[in-house]
Amino acid sequence: MPGTTDNTAVAADWNLGPADADTCERLARTLSADGGDQVDSPAWVARARDAWDELPLPLRRAVRRFRRHSGPRGTLVIGGLPVDRAALPPTPAVPGSVQRQATVPAALLTMVACGLGEPLAYLAEKSGALVQDVVPVPGQEAFHGNAGSVPLSFHTENGFHPHPPDYVVFLCLRADHDRTAGMRVAGIRQALPLLTPADREALSAPEFRTTPPPSFGPDAASGAGAEPRPVLSGAAEDPDIRMAQLVTAPLTPRAAAALAAFGRACEATARTLRLTPGDLVVIDNRVTVHGRTAFRPRYDGADRWLQRTYASADLRRSRDHRPDDGHVLAR
Repeated sequence: MPGTTDNTAVAADWNLGPADADTCERLARTLSADGGDQVDSPAWVARARDAWDELPLPLRRAVRRFRRHSGPRGTLVIGGLPVDRAALPPTPAVPGSVQRQATVPAALLTMVACGLGEPLAYLAEKSGALVQDVVPVPGQEAFHGNAGSVPLSFHTENGFHPHPPDYVVFLCLRADHDRTAGMRVAGIRQALPLLTPADREALSAPEFRTTPPPSFGPDAASGAGAEPRPVLSGAAEDPDIRMAQLVTAPLTPRAAAALAAFGRACEATARTLRLTPGDLVVIDNRVTVHGRTAFRPRYDGADRWLQRTYASADLRRSRDHRPDDGHVLAR
């Protein structure tokens, strides 16, 4: 991308050893042994929640420490997870692709989401599925979302919503053919020192309107009723972020200048993750923005395939949005 100065990171922060990977696979296979199991069923999520306690200690310890403090980058990358590559079906290539049936990757994602808090989904996005496919779709190359293959600008997930996810978890099942697709991440803890006091003040004022992303559909994307919010909130020395470069509109001249400065700070501190099968990425959505570089899909069944789930550290706070105390926010 023009103007990008980021570093490219290929290796994970750390990799599971063979014995620990075998334990993860055994647990995931047990959860997905019955072909009739549905990922979105409360009973299956409860089983995944219990299975989390049996995952290898190094994995649980890393996730627990990340939950307490997500570090300067707000991102954790763990390599070496089993994704059952020999049994993977062709990469989906249809709009709205999700994973409803229990599989090894879906089980791993759900267990980790339970370790971070509780899985979360939005009814208006991908029909409320807890595990969603991030794949290129023919005819949607220019779509600014998970079905596209053009560059995806920096954003926090669902910052327009009263209850955005605290964490976004990705698992790489397949890399793209040319190994050019990269997940771009930038954290506020590294970007903040590059902002002036005036920029910080403007970004902390309710002078921005963020509308739903295109993945929520054309009706939601109109942003009707969206309240002005700040981009930065909370502790001045370690603020939270709500921002999406595509759908966050500044409402004043100083807000526009500050948002541009924030974008430059993100570019200056970003890094690009080149994911390989078995790489798990946990993003602290409160303090980290992410995006994607462009890549060229072939639509041959072997394209890039990530699976994604959201997690909430405190599911209780969204109770009024979740019918029957489930995991799907209906509004």
